[in-house]
Amino acid sequence: MATSIYITSPEGDTGKSTVALGVVDLLTRTVQRVGVFRPIARSTDSPDYVLELLLEHDGVDLPYEQCVGVTYEKVHADPEAALSEILTRYHQVEQQCDVVVIVGTDYTDVAGPTELAFNARIATNLGAPVLLVVSGYNRTPDDVRQVAEVSIGELEVNHAQVIGVVANRCTSPDLEAIRATIAACQLPAWAIPDDPLLMAPTVRQLMDSVNGRLVVGDEALLSREVVDVLVGAMSFEHLLDRLHDGAVVITPGDRSDIVLGLLTAQTAEGFPSLAGIILNGGFYPTPGVARLIESLNPRLPIIRTDMGTFATASAASRARGRLSRESQRKIDRALALFEQHVEAPRLLTAIDVPRPSVVTPLMFEYTLLDQARRHRKHIVLPEGDDDRILRAASTLLQRGVAAITLLGNETAIRARAAELGLQLDEAQVIDPLAGELHERFAREYTELRKHKGMTVERAREYVSSVSYFGTMMVQDGLADGMVSGALHTTAHTIRPAFEIIKTTPGVSIVSSVFLMCLEDRVLVYGDCAVNPDPTAEQLADIAISSAATAVQFGIEPRIAMLSYSTGESGTGADVDKVRAATALVRERRPDLNVEGPIQYDAAVDASVAKTKMPDSAVAGRATVFIFPDLNTGNNTYKAVQRSAGAIAVGPVLQGLRKPVNDLSRGALVQDIVNTVAITAIQAQALGEATSEGLQ
Repeated sequence: MATSIYITSPEGDTGKSTVALGVVDLLTRTVQRVGVFRPIARSTDSPDYVLELLLEHDGVDLPYEQCVGVTYEKVHADPEAALSEILTRYHQVEQQCDVVVIVGTDYTDVAGPTELAFNARIATNLGAPVLLVVSGYNRTPDDVRQVAEVSIGELEVNHAQVIGVVANRCTSPDLEAIRATIAACQLPAWAIPDDPLLMAPTVRQLMDSVNGRLVVGDEALLSREVVDVLVGAMSFEHLLDRLHDGAVVITPGDRSDIVLGLLTAQTAEGFPSLAGIILNGGFYPTPGVARLIESLNPRLPIIRTDMGTFATASAASRARGRLSRESQRKIDRALALFEQHVEAPRLLTAIDVPRPSVVTPLMFEYTLLDQARRHRKHIVLPEGDDDRILRAASTLLQRGVAAITLLGNETAIRARAAELGLQLDEAQVIDPLAGELHERFAREYTELRKHKGMTVERAREYVSSVSYFGTMMVQDGLADGMVSGALHTTAHTIRPAFEIIKTTPGVSIVSSVFLMCLEDRVLVYGDCAVNPDPTAEQLADIAISSAATAVQFGIEPRIAMLSYSTGESGTGADVDKVRAATALVRERRPDLNVEGPIQYDAAVDASVAKTKMPDSAVAGRATVFIFPDLNTGNNTYKAVQRSAGAIAVGPVLQGLRKPVNDLSRGALVQDIVNTVAITAIQAQALGEATSEGLQ
């Protein structure tokens, strides 16, 4: 039987979905197979947005239809039959999972005192302990405690086991007082502050609420959150003073002066970035003005509705924001709040989740972010004009993974971030083409490369490149590491590092590894990206560097020096190179477990190893795989990635005095987030080594 947890509330609008998302996110990084289940949904025909949100999480792989129990109608018609059907459908989910997160009712039906009791009955029959979520919105600590006590009493009367209480959406500034008062209930207790962003509707939700349609603008910006709604029926000069970031302005469609004024302010430097314009009354600017608007090609969404001003404003004010899969900013914020205010180890103990014996890709990803957060480092991202970089920076800052510097024109970067609804206030933005750092770096680079005939004039051109500028920041200690390559080639990213940062003392070569996240473990493959045909000495360096990288990421290094033969059975220049490299590793680092030459199957398969190398400490259980050349390594990692469904994180550069890492030009936002976390962890390790006098 799977472990389970039932998340329920005594009322609506508690932000239960925020807590549910946090629990799912935590569990997907703790166990291998996480399921979600919704016992009662408003409809089995139209999608339930909470269930869609949770099923969208990378760690959950179940079809929507399987995760829904019954509708409210069935509960009203025959509660006992509905409960029986819920149990049957739940057990079908349970059989496929290690843990199931069950999300209780939303009080969107005819809410009454029996709804919590029915949730308790479901939890009891499913054998699921209950995590109670109560609202702290506009409530004192004593108010929250009273709601919690009454709710716990109702749950226990119906034989449900309550394992913890979360006071969510707390508006009281004294979170500790709230937590302490509900902890008096003799249960683990947590308090999460209210964040208006999580309740803010998106432009699309506002558009739907007024029965509107997009006539001009970027459809992608409909996912931006709306922080305020303004009615713009006054003269534009008076309206201008009331504009602020994230607002939507409702104005009659025949007020061309206001529409043109708003579009001008949107593009002008130093003015607020609006989320949208709603033209009401069924009007639209005259054909001449309409052509003018369309010729401006505005990205700002302009929506048209047939409703009058009062009806439009009323409908917009009733629009209810929700945490949904379309809003990455809300998801990041919700997860950040959960991570900051809920003690993960204590909650896992309360749920009684068994300790995992495997490491899934999501578990490894969580470990990366958690390790990076422990001692935040400062990472420079040179490609500040790429939306993926901006979205990743927003996630990194909200999740507290690293401090971020973006390179590029500050006005343009912040304007684009505002358009996308991203929170980048904490990010530093530096223009590599202006300011005192440009001249300082030019002179320093001239000095570094004077043996190559470098002049200040040429150096100014070099450091105008974002890769050179970012590398100089790392060299001078203005950043702890750099991640680039979303828009530039690998050579563009790493050449400056070779010239400026150079290799770690005692290491002759810069190399790379991929962290290969398989279904149940993480392996290290090197070198698959940098060195075409390393010598035996270089191969030994790559092996030693790769072992150190493995340790940085919690992987016990057992090194397999790969070749086409195992042990002493083969001869030839290629296998002799690997044999010599293995001897050098043993000579330089006798503390490392290394085997070579060894074939891949003998390195990874225990049954093959038992036949070919029965006494080896590495054979059959290798974790670090060193390929004899780039051709073999690159093809093997891609073959494993595609055929085994492995997630390849990297390339992670190693051997540099300070960390610089390259991205694929097809990198997704999560790839960028992971690479920044890896770079931060490398910077942590270098800092620790320096403080211990090892470098």
